[in-house]
Amino acid sequence: MKHLSRYRRHRFAAPALILAALFTLGTTFSLASALPNKAHAEATSQSTLVAEGKQIFARGCSSCHGLNAEGGSIAPSLIGVGSASVDFQVGTGRMPMADMSQQAMRKKPVYNEQETAALAAYVASLAPGPASVTNESLTWERDGSVADGGQLFRTNCAMCHNFAAQGGALTLGKYAPSLMGSEPKQIYEAMITGPQSMPVFSDKTITPAEKLSIIKWIKAAQSEPSLGGASLGRVGPVTEGLLVWTLGLGLLVGVAVWLASKAR
Repeated sequence: MKHLSRYRRHRFAAPALILAALFTLGTTFSLASALPNKAHAEATSQSTLVAEGKQIFARGCSSCHGLNAEGGSIAPSLIGVGSASVDFQVGTGRMPMADMSQQAMRKKPVYNEQETAALAAYVASLAPGPASVTNESLTWERDGSVADGGQLFRTNCAMCHNFAAQGGALTLGKYAPSLMGSEPKQIYEAMITGPQSMPVFSDKTITPAEKLSIIKWIKAAQSEPSLGGASLGRVGPVTEGLLVWTLGLGLLVGVAVWLASKAR
Protein backbone atom coordinates (compact mmCIF):
# COMPACT_ATOMS: atom_id res chain seq x y z
CA MET A 1 0.00 0.00 0.00
CA LYS A 2 2.86 2.38 0.77
CA HIS A 3 4.26 1.59 -2.69
CA LEU A 4 0.97 2.57 -4.36
CA SER A 5 0.62 5.68 -2.21
CA ARG A 6 3.96 6.88 -3.46
CA TYR A 7 2.76 6.69 -7.08
CA ARG A 8 -0.51 8.43 -6.27
CA ARG A 9 1.43 11.44 -5.01
CA HIS A 10 3.48 11.57 -8.24
CA ARG A 11 3.03 14.78 -10.23
CA PHE A 12 2.03 12.81 -13.41
CA ALA A 13 -0.54 10.61 -11.62
CA ALA A 14 -3.49 12.98 -12.04
CA PRO A 15 -2.91 13.67 -15.80
CA ALA A 16 -2.44 9.94 -16.43
CA LEU A 17 -5.72 9.10 -14.68
CA ILE A 18 -7.54 11.80 -16.65
CA LEU A 19 -6.16 10.49 -19.97
CA ALA A 20 -7.11 6.91 -19.06
CA ALA A 21 -10.64 8.00 -18.11
CA LEU A 22 -11.05 9.97 -21.35
CA PHE A 23 -9.77 7.03 -23.43
CA THR A 24 -12.16 4.60 -21.70
CA LEU A 25 -15.08 6.98 -22.11
CA GLY A 26 -14.34 7.60 -25.79
CA THR A 27 -13.94 3.90 -26.58
CA THR A 28 -17.18 3.03 -24.79
CA PHE A 29 -19.06 5.79 -26.65
CA SER A 30 -17.68 4.65 -30.03
CA LEU A 31 -18.70 1.05 -29.44
CA ALA A 32 -22.15 2.08 -28.22
CA SER A 33 -22.81 4.33 -31.21
CA ALA A 34 -21.47 1.83 -33.78
CA LEU A 35 -24.39 -0.59 -33.38
CA PRO A 36 -27.16 1.98 -34.03
CA ASN A 37 -25.19 3.38 -36.96
CA LYS A 38 -24.81 -0.08 -38.45
CA ALA A 39 -28.50 -0.80 -38.00
CA HIS A 40 -29.36 2.57 -39.55
CA ALA A 41 -27.08 1.86 -42.52
CA GLU A 42 -28.69 -1.55 -43.08
CA ALA A 43 -32.18 -0.03 -42.87
CA THR A 44 -31.20 2.69 -45.33
CA SER A 45 -29.75 0.12 -47.74
CA GLN A 46 -32.92 -1.99 -47.51
CA SER A 47 -35.09 1.08 -48.13
CA THR A 48 -33.03 1.95 -51.20
CA LEU A 49 -33.40 -1.62 -52.48
CA VAL A 50 -37.17 -1.54 -51.96
CA ALA A 51 -37.45 1.82 -53.76
CA GLU A 52 -35.44 0.45 -56.68
CA GLY A 53 -37.62 -2.65 -56.81
CA LYS A 54 -40.77 -0.52 -56.83
CA GLN A 55 -39.53 1.37 -59.87
CA ILE A 56 -38.65 -1.87 -61.71
CA PHE A 57 -42.04 -3.32 -60.79
CA ALA A 58 -43.87 -0.27 -62.13
CA ARG A 59 -42.03 -0.54 -65.46
CA GLY A 60 -42.09 -4.28 -66.05
CA CYS A 61 -44.72 -5.96 -63.87
CA SER A 62 -47.55 -3.56 -63.02
CA SER A 63 -49.28 -3.94 -66.38
CA CYS A 64 -50.27 -7.49 -65.41
CA HIS A 65 -50.02 -7.59 -61.60
CA GLY A 66 -51.46 -4.11 -60.94
CA LEU A 67 -49.81 -0.89 -59.83
CA ASN A 68 -49.79 -2.05 -56.20
CA ALA A 69 -49.28 -5.77 -56.93
CA GLU A 70 -52.95 -6.35 -56.17
CA GLY A 71 -53.37 -8.58 -59.21
CA GLY A 72 -55.65 -8.32 -62.21
CA SER A 73 -57.72 -10.28 -64.67
CA ILE A 74 -54.71 -12.05 -66.18
CA ALA A 75 -52.23 -12.20 -63.29
CA PRO A 76 -52.54 -13.05 -59.58
CA SER A 77 -51.89 -10.78 -56.62
CA LEU A 78 -48.34 -10.77 -55.31
CA ILE A 79 -49.23 -9.54 -51.83
CA GLY A 80 -47.98 -12.13 -49.34
CA VAL A 81 -46.07 -14.33 -51.79
CA GLY A 82 -42.76 -13.26 -50.23
CA SER A 83 -39.34 -12.70 -51.74
CA ALA A 84 -38.81 -16.44 -52.36
CA SER A 85 -41.52 -16.58 -55.02
CA VAL A 86 -40.14 -13.54 -56.84
CA ASP A 87 -36.58 -14.82 -56.65
CA PHE A 88 -37.65 -18.15 -58.13
CA GLN A 89 -39.94 -16.86 -60.88
CA VAL A 90 -37.76 -13.95 -62.00
CA GLY A 91 -34.42 -15.64 -61.33
CA THR A 92 -35.31 -18.59 -63.58
CA GLY A 93 -36.64 -16.34 -66.36
CA ARG A 94 -40.22 -17.59 -65.99
CA MET A 95 -41.32 -14.03 -65.29
CA PRO A 96 -42.02 -11.69 -66.91
CA MET A 97 -43.87 -13.56 -69.64
CA ALA A 98 -45.88 -12.40 -72.65
CA ASP A 99 -48.81 -14.83 -72.47
CA MET A 100 -50.10 -15.48 -68.95
CA SER A 101 -52.47 -18.18 -70.22
CA GLN A 102 -49.54 -20.52 -70.97
CA GLN A 103 -47.36 -22.37 -68.52
CA ALA A 104 -44.27 -20.34 -67.67
CA MET A 105 -41.14 -21.93 -69.11
CA ARG A 106 -37.62 -21.60 -67.84
CA LYS A 107 -35.55 -19.26 -70.01
CA LYS A 108 -32.77 -16.70 -69.79
CA PRO A 109 -33.60 -14.18 -67.04
CA VAL A 110 -34.64 -10.69 -68.13
CA TYR A 111 -33.33 -9.04 -64.95
CA ASN A 112 -29.88 -9.44 -63.39
CA GLU A 113 -29.25 -10.53 -59.80
CA GLN A 114 -29.34 -6.99 -58.38
CA GLU A 115 -32.62 -6.17 -60.11
CA THR A 116 -34.13 -9.50 -59.06
CA ALA A 117 -33.11 -8.84 -55.44
CA ALA A 118 -34.69 -5.37 -55.63
CA LEU A 119 -37.96 -6.78 -56.99
CA ALA A 120 -37.98 -9.46 -54.30
CA ALA A 121 -37.35 -6.85 -51.58
CA TYR A 122 -40.21 -4.68 -52.83
CA VAL A 123 -42.74 -7.53 -52.96
CA ALA A 124 -41.57 -8.74 -49.53
CA SER A 125 -42.21 -5.25 -48.12
CA LEU A 126 -45.90 -5.46 -49.06
CA ALA A 127 -46.76 -8.32 -46.71
CA PRO A 128 -45.03 -11.20 -44.89
CA GLY A 129 -44.23 -14.26 -46.97
CA PRO A 130 -41.61 -16.99 -47.54
CA ALA A 131 -38.13 -15.49 -47.58
CA SER A 132 -35.67 -16.15 -50.39
CA VAL A 133 -32.47 -18.13 -49.79
CA THR A 134 -29.03 -18.33 -51.34
CA ASN A 135 -27.03 -21.31 -52.51
CA GLU A 136 -24.44 -20.55 -49.83
CA SER A 137 -26.99 -20.59 -46.99
CA LEU A 138 -28.21 -24.09 -47.84
CA THR A 139 -25.95 -26.65 -46.17
CA TRP A 140 -27.21 -29.60 -48.20
CA GLU A 141 -23.72 -30.99 -48.81
CA ARG A 142 -23.06 -31.26 -45.07
CA ASP A 143 -26.49 -31.94 -43.59
CA GLY A 144 -28.37 -33.71 -46.39
CA SER A 145 -28.72 -37.46 -46.89
CA VAL A 146 -28.88 -38.94 -50.40
CA ALA A 147 -30.73 -42.06 -49.21
CA ASP A 148 -33.35 -40.10 -47.28
CA GLY A 149 -33.65 -37.57 -50.09
CA GLY A 150 -34.29 -40.30 -52.66
CA GLN A 151 -37.05 -41.82 -50.56
CA LEU A 152 -38.66 -38.41 -49.96
CA PHE A 153 -38.43 -37.53 -53.65
CA ARG A 154 -40.07 -40.78 -54.75
CA THR A 155 -42.85 -40.27 -52.19
CA ASN A 156 -43.62 -36.60 -52.82
CA CYS A 157 -42.20 -35.58 -56.20
CA ALA A 158 -41.74 -38.54 -58.56
CA MET A 159 -45.38 -38.74 -59.63
CA CYS A 160 -44.91 -35.42 -61.48
CA HIS A 161 -41.17 -34.95 -62.01
CA ASN A 162 -40.43 -38.60 -62.89
CA PHE A 163 -38.50 -40.94 -60.61
CA ALA A 164 -35.23 -39.70 -62.16
CA ALA A 165 -36.19 -35.97 -61.91
CA GLN A 166 -36.42 -35.72 -65.70
CA GLY A 167 -39.85 -34.09 -65.69
CA GLY A 168 -43.15 -35.40 -67.01
CA ALA A 169 -46.53 -34.58 -68.52
CA LEU A 170 -49.50 -33.42 -66.46
CA THR A 171 -53.16 -32.91 -67.26
CA LEU A 172 -54.59 -30.09 -69.39
CA GLY A 173 -51.42 -29.74 -71.42
CA LYS A 174 -49.23 -28.83 -68.46
CA TYR A 175 -45.97 -30.47 -67.48
CA ALA A 176 -43.55 -30.81 -64.59
CA PRO A 177 -40.14 -29.49 -65.69
CA SER A 178 -36.90 -31.40 -65.53
CA LEU A 179 -34.77 -30.65 -62.48
CA MET A 180 -31.47 -31.39 -64.17
CA GLY A 181 -30.47 -27.73 -64.52
CA SER A 182 -31.88 -26.48 -61.22
CA GLU A 183 -29.77 -24.80 -58.56
CA PRO A 184 -30.19 -25.69 -54.85
CA LYS A 185 -31.87 -22.38 -53.98
CA GLN A 186 -34.32 -22.77 -56.86
CA ILE A 187 -35.31 -26.25 -55.68
CA TYR A 188 -35.77 -25.04 -52.09
CA GLU A 189 -37.75 -21.95 -53.10
CA ALA A 190 -40.00 -24.04 -55.35
CA MET A 191 -40.82 -26.34 -52.44
CA ILE A 192 -41.77 -23.48 -50.09
CA THR A 193 -43.72 -21.42 -52.65
CA GLY A 194 -45.37 -24.03 -54.91
CA PRO A 195 -45.10 -22.38 -58.33
CA GLN A 196 -47.94 -23.02 -60.81
CA SER A 197 -49.19 -26.65 -60.53
CA MET A 198 -46.71 -27.60 -57.82
CA PRO A 199 -48.09 -27.86 -54.26
CA VAL A 200 -46.54 -25.98 -51.34
CA PHE A 201 -44.48 -28.24 -49.07
CA SER A 202 -44.59 -26.52 -45.68
CA ASP A 203 -42.07 -27.25 -42.95
CA LYS A 204 -44.67 -29.49 -41.31
CA THR A 205 -45.05 -31.58 -44.46
CA ILE A 206 -41.35 -31.71 -45.35
CA THR A 207 -39.00 -30.31 -42.71
CA PRO A 208 -36.10 -28.00 -43.67
CA ALA A 209 -33.66 -30.86 -43.00
CA GLU A 210 -35.64 -33.15 -45.30
CA LYS A 211 -35.68 -30.46 -47.99
CA LEU A 212 -31.87 -30.40 -47.84
CA SER A 213 -31.84 -34.18 -48.31
CA ILE A 214 -34.07 -33.87 -51.38
CA ILE A 215 -31.70 -31.26 -52.80
CA LYS A 216 -28.73 -33.54 -52.16
CA TRP A 217 -30.42 -36.42 -53.99
CA ILE A 218 -31.30 -34.20 -56.97
CA LYS A 219 -27.72 -32.91 -57.16
CA ALA A 220 -26.50 -36.52 -57.09
CA ALA A 221 -28.93 -37.38 -59.92
CA GLN A 222 -27.66 -34.40 -61.91
CA SER A 223 -24.08 -35.63 -61.72
CA GLU A 224 -24.84 -39.33 -62.26
CA PRO A 225 -23.17 -40.59 -65.45
CA SER A 226 -24.99 -42.64 -68.10
CA LEU A 227 -22.94 -45.82 -67.92
CA GLY A 228 -25.16 -47.66 -70.39
CA GLY A 229 -24.76 -45.13 -73.18
CA ALA A 230 -27.63 -42.87 -74.23
CA SER A 231 -29.88 -42.20 -71.24
CA LEU A 232 -33.04 -41.69 -73.39
CA GLY A 233 -34.30 -39.25 -70.81
CA ARG A 234 -34.18 -41.89 -68.06
CA VAL A 235 -37.94 -42.22 -68.27
CA GLY A 236 -37.97 -45.95 -67.73
CA PRO A 237 -38.06 -49.28 -69.59
CA VAL A 238 -41.12 -48.42 -71.72
CA THR A 239 -39.26 -45.84 -73.77
CA GLU A 240 -36.14 -47.98 -73.93
CA GLY A 241 -38.16 -51.02 -75.00
CA LEU A 242 -40.04 -49.00 -77.63
CA LEU A 243 -36.78 -47.79 -79.12
CA VAL A 244 -35.31 -51.29 -79.21
CA TRP A 245 -38.55 -52.70 -80.68
CA THR A 246 -38.69 -50.01 -83.38
CA LEU A 247 -35.06 -50.38 -84.36
CA GLY A 248 -35.15 -54.16 -84.12
CA LEU A 249 -38.35 -54.49 -86.12
CA GLY A 250 -37.08 -52.02 -88.70
CA LEU A 251 -33.86 -53.99 -89.04
CA LEU A 252 -35.78 -57.27 -89.51
CA VAL A 253 -38.01 -55.70 -92.17
CA GLY A 254 -34.94 -54.36 -93.94
CA VAL A 255 -33.25 -57.76 -93.90
CA ALA A 256 -36.45 -59.44 -95.20
CA VAL A 257 -36.71 -56.97 -98.08
CA TRP A 258 -33.02 -57.45 -98.93
CA LEU A 259 -33.37 -61.24 -98.92
CA ALA A 260 -36.50 -61.07 -101.08
CA SER A 261 -34.73 -58.89 -103.65
CA LYS A 262 -31.81 -61.35 -103.79
CA ALA A 263 -34.17 -64.31 -104.32
CA ARG A 264 -35.39 -62.84 -107.60
